[in-house]
Amino acid sequence: MYAPDRNRSALPIVLLVLALLALILHLGGVLHPLEDIAFGWLQPLLSSVRGLSPGAESITGSLADVNALREQVKQLQNQVVELNIARVRIRELENENTLLRQQLAYKQANPDFDILGAAVLQRNPDLARVVGQDPSNLARYIIIDQGSEEGVKTGMPVVTPQGLVGRVTATGTHWAKVLLITDATSAVNAVVQSTRATGIVQGDVNGNLTIKYLPQGEAIKVGDLILTSGMGGGFPKRLVIGQVTSVRRHDIELFQEAEIQPSVDFARLEFVLVLKRFTPADITQEPPPTPTAAPRPTRTATPTP
Repeated sequence: MYAPDRNRSALPIVLLVLALLALILHLGGVLHPLEDIAFGWLQPLLSSVRGLSPGAESITGSLADVNALREQVKQLQNQVVELNIARVRIRELENENTLLRQQLAYKQANPDFDILGAAVLQRNPDLARVVGQDPSNLARYIIIDQGSEEGVKTGMPVVTPQGLVGRVTATGTHWAKVLLITDATSAVNAVVQSTRATGIVQGDVNGNLTIKYLPQGEAIKVGDLILTSGMGGGFPKRLVIGQVTSVRRHDIELFQEAEIQPSVDFARLEFVLVLKRFTPADITQEPPPTPTAAPRPTRTATPTP
């Protein structure tokens, strides 16, 4: 029963003796022929192992290169996004610079106006620069970022370098509500530039402009400019309102009307000017308008049979 244990304890001694014997024979050169035969058999295996090493290194290097390229692509994509954002900001700054230069030129061309610049806002949390409109589309107004603290008061005219926008109807600390001239409740005393005929420009629920109460004897034509007359003191003289696009005449009525294309693009308002002070028109120095006969159709004689 003790034989296996004795064999296990003797095995290391036997292996040690064999190892010493092999070393002695190797040093004595006795095993050289056997070693040559063994290395000949193992040579293909060793060559295969050596060939696998460069392949493994190549695969590892390729994976590292792919990861590096992915990181570079990600960085380039981030740079493209940043450049696009910068380009949009530059374009917006260029547009804003153009509008502000127009306002500055308007101020220089009208030194008698006390003008306050304002940005058009919508009353929402982020105060975006868009036109604020009534949800029902019945009232047409904008909200600007200047109010009572900046000296804005109810009734002040609001303009752009292109023409008349409207008038202030309500103010807050740093905001004001501006009723547009296209609103149905708006009315502006106006004059036809070519004939000096006077009338009243009114808006409607659809946002259109019409000059009304023009005498039938006045020759109003398409393309005529409509300006503020300054009468009533609510607006200064000679502010551009728009251009006549069509004329309606009826012989049985005392007055004629004309549709107007506004000079201001109300859908794209970003910056406006508030006229805090201006010189009212002196109607006593205005020359009386000279009536101009309206063209009437001529009848041609028909030959008698």
